[in-house]
Amino acid sequence: MQLKIPRPHIRVPQGESAFATGNARWTNRDLDPVPKHGRKWGAKSLVAYWISDALHASTWQFASGIIAVGLTYREAIGIVALSFFIISLPIAANGAVGAIYHVPFPVIARASWGFWGSYIAIISRVILALFWFAIQNVNGGNAVRVMIAAIWPSYLDLPNHIPESQGITTNGMVAFFLFWLLQVPFLCMHPNRLRWLFTVKSVLVPIAWIAMLIWAFVSVKGGGHVFAQQAPTVSGSKYSWLFLANMTSVIGNYATLSVNMSDISRYSRVNPRWQLLYIPMLPLIFTFFSFIGIAASSAGQVHYNLDSIPWDPLVLISYWPNRACRFFAAASFALASLGVNISANSISAANDFTALFPQYINLRRGQLLCAVLSWCLVPWKILESAGSFLTFMSAYAIFLGPIAAIMMCDFWVVNRRRYDCLALYQPNNPTYRFEFTVPGLGETVHGTNWRAVVAFLVGVAPNVPGLVNAVNPNVDVGVGIHPFQFGWLLAFFATATVYMALSWLVPAVETQVPRAVLCDEVYDEEGTVVDGVEADDEDRKDVLSSTKEKPGKDV
Repeated sequence: MQLKIPRPHIRVPQGESAFATGNARWTNRDLDPVPKHGRKWGAKSLVAYWISDALHASTWQFASGIIAVGLTYREAIGIVALSFFIISLPIAANGAVGAIYHVPFPVIARASWGFWGSYIAIISRVILALFWFAIQNVNGGNAVRVMIAAIWPSYLDLPNHIPESQGITTNGMVAFFLFWLLQVPFLCMHPNRLRWLFTVKSVLVPIAWIAMLIWAFVSVKGGGHVFAQQAPTVSGSKYSWLFLANMTSVIGNYATLSVNMSDISRYSRVNPRWQLLYIPMLPLIFTFFSFIGIAASSAGQVHYNLDSIPWDPLVLISYWPNRACRFFAAASFALASLGVNISANSISAANDFTALFPQYINLRRGQLLCAVLSWCLVPWKILESAGSFLTFMSAYAIFLGPIAAIMMCDFWVVNRRRYDCLALYQPNNPTYRFEFTVPGLGETVHGTNWRAVVAFLVGVAPNVPGLVNAVNPNVDVGVGIHPFQFGWLLAFFATATVYMALSWLVPAVETQVPRAVLCDEVYDEEGTVVDGVEADDEDRKDVLSSTKEKPGKDV
């Protein structure tokens, strides 16, 4: 008699909606449009989300690299404000698509790239999300390390058994693991249930940071040496190229959200026009919190008579004599890293993994997979040199700029805000099939919009010499380094121009639907109640029975 050992179900449950029936290769419950019953994010939640997203160690340190190359704090503040104004435009524009159609980034990408072509955008985005998740783990681990040291001072004296070349110590690795472990319960939660986390963070962390700003101006009159610098130490063309290079670095920090804001906005229950709030809000909040980093770090140098400015906030905190203050200040940075790691990184990566393997991965599994892979990236090695880290962020932004441009132009200009939501889940539907005959071969290819691929290559190509030099400084590319120094802007506008030109000269007429087909009317006509929904999917138990938008409305 053969003993049968039951095997766990590795496939994720498939929904029974009109979008998912017989289509397990391209969707599951977490990729289906969010029904009205599952849209929990109001205006306050969106504001709290962005305040929360701005609060992490990288925002505090934005100005450090800018000032280190010879620019003043005025240029640093101006670069941060200008960079976030620029990046807020595609964030708001692409986020509005999610708020209208209630689908995630990987599904929206099918409209402009095609079903198979969308993998170019998805894989490009998931790589950066993984790197950022890993890097925030290091930042959060460093905060936990300071917290433990405030309670147990001898913790820092633990014997180190890790080689110095690895860029981390034994006590640092322990703290890294503890912070990583702390995130796991939150990674298992549905985004709708994480609104409270972002709200708590948007209240507690600003209080701690503003208290540090007050300490800076009370403890040191004038704020420190940084504010005494009247003029930059560079001028002429060098000044211009440094300005552009640093602006590209700042934009690169939030390049992912310029393409994947819909992963959050799909849960919005408010008018899509609320996405416009990001345009004034993002420059204001990010610039303010960056200024706190400048003021507190500069004051710390003077107050503790240090040879260099302690740009790392956790280094500054470690000089405080009061152990309780050290603990709670470090706790604010741990909470900051926790919140942004989920809001900007793990949810994004999870949506990408879900789109790549919808039969086996849902949002929960995707976030846990992101957490596991973060160890493989050895992020402490990446952060060992701040210069190499900024170079990496600048380099990768050149790939995400074209993706954001294609999606933005396709929705707002080429298709005039009209998508067929149901066709985005039907690979055999002619609307987004993108069939074309390969010249010279006579073979018909489908699933990839060649216009998007060509525009993407045109946007990336001018930056390749600079990218090669960034990877290997020994390779001299001469003036070829300059396009790379404003790579995101160049890639974005070059791609947008080429994509719109190709769409005008050789239009994909099948994608230009006469009216927008919203998910609500599809649910109304063909949706069914989903049975067997898991506990954390209870927001999706009922499909829609009514909608504010009327069928056929030109949104």
